[in-house]
Amino acid sequence: MGDHSSEDEKMEVQEIEDPDAGLSFEEREKIDRDLVRKLDFKLIPWLCLLYLVSFLDRTNIGNAKIEGLVDDLRMTQGQYNACLTIFFVSYSVFEPLSNMLLKLMRPRIYIPIIMVIWGACMIGMGFCKNYPQMMTARWFLGLAEAGLFPGVNYYLSCWYKRREFGIRAAIFFSAAAVSGSFGGLLAAAISKMNGIGGIRGWAWIFILEGLATVVIGLISFWMVHDFPDDAKFLSEQDRQRVLRRLRDDQQSSGGASEDFKMVYFWQSVKDWKTWTGALIYMGVDGALYAFSLFLPSILKELGYSTTRAQLLSVPPYAAACILTIVIGFWSDRTNKRGVFNICTSVIGILGFSILLGSKGHNPVLSYVATFLGALGIYPCISNTITWVSNNVEGVYKRGVTIGFVIGWGNLNGVMSSNVYRGRDAPHYTLGHSIVLGYLTVGLFGGSILNYFLLNRENNKRRNGERDHWVEGKTAKEIELLGDMRPDFLYTL
Repeated sequence: MGDHSSEDEKMEVQEIEDPDAGLSFEEREKIDRDLVRKLDFKLIPWLCLLYLVSFLDRTNIGNAKIEGLVDDLRMTQGQYNACLTIFFVSYSVFEPLSNMLLKLMRPRIYIPIIMVIWGACMIGMGFCKNYPQMMTARWFLGLAEAGLFPGVNYYLSCWYKRREFGIRAAIFFSAAAVSGSFGGLLAAAISKMNGIGGIRGWAWIFILEGLATVVIGLISFWMVHDFPDDAKFLSEQDRQRVLRRLRDDQQSSGGASEDFKMVYFWQSVKDWKTWTGALIYMGVDGALYAFSLFLPSILKELGYSTTRAQLLSVPPYAAACILTIVIGFWSDRTNKRGVFNICTSVIGILGFSILLGSKGHNPVLSYVATFLGALGIYPCISNTITWVSNNVEGVYKRGVTIGFVIGWGNLNGVMSSNVYRGRDAPHYTLGHSIVLGYLTVGLFGGSILNYFLLNRENNKRRNGERDHWVEGKTAKEIELLGDMRPDFLYTL
């Protein structure tokens, strides 16, 4: 009886029909390339647009600030920083749960719903008259936005092989850099509506961008697709092909094959990779939000006018967008994500060291340093998420881990919202020092630690020191071990 059960389990693991049986290697390769190209065109462009809108909506308060938001709402600098902080509290607390809701509700329902909600919050921010109202709007904005970034990264990891995911995650996240670039231009243009309808320019920034988010959210009911085993744009044969290529790469597809159990949650919590990933992401995400929220103010304090400060924020983001995609491509090709993290972080460390040392005495040098800061931060966001995702297997475990890592990183937005204090202008010594510390200890140091531990574990698996983990287990039980299978080698 036991042998028969074991045989059934083995068949269950292996049973995915091969629609290309009997074809030559060259024919199968062509079909595979065409399939990946089809996935790219169907999934990536629209998801990039969603994240561009998301990042624009969470950071445009920095643009609104230099257009008079703080004075009109009679807020102190501390109250303004609290409005930044409250977003990250609700945003980070909800993120670990968001991927489970995405899985349970399905992407094409969950993602459009949260977009419409946060678009409504954005519109509400344009009509805020005082500090408590702005705090309330920012809280709900963070709550609604929490599902998108970890959700889409988890979602994409359920479609692509591990060595295909990096460039897709990089292109997706590059929308944040485009958003920073585009946001400055858009804010400069919208602020010219100041006084129309009795509404201030900063309020129009929130209202118009919020309306655009609601419209895009409604269209997303038709543009966002479900997981591979239920995606309507794929034929039955293509669905089988996607599932087979993921299985061969030891990746889960995110479909209905795995039911949620609390054991997956605890597997993630007890896994050291969750915490090294959280350390790295803390280092880069804390720096990211400090940079993106305060870049217009930093540039203004260098002596530039409000409009010029908005426009000068564009080029650093554009450069960061390009490098993000380049690193995503080469980290896929070389399968060395940790090395790219370590090297790129040095660029950011150099940039903030210059900002700290120059103290604004040389505006040109300080402006060059903001380029280095952007180049050292943005590429490491997507590269870190890809690195974490590549090394965690199991549908729910991966979802929980990505949620934890991103949630903890974003909780450090609480720090980011408070380090660039008005009384520290124009040199912002405290802010630059703290960001430099995050990059050095979290991003640079954490990446070295993670690389060392992963490499050591891979050597143990190659030497057969983990083979006892599968002794006496059935094929199904071995599959459920996920990344704890002795033949699962970590991406360095």
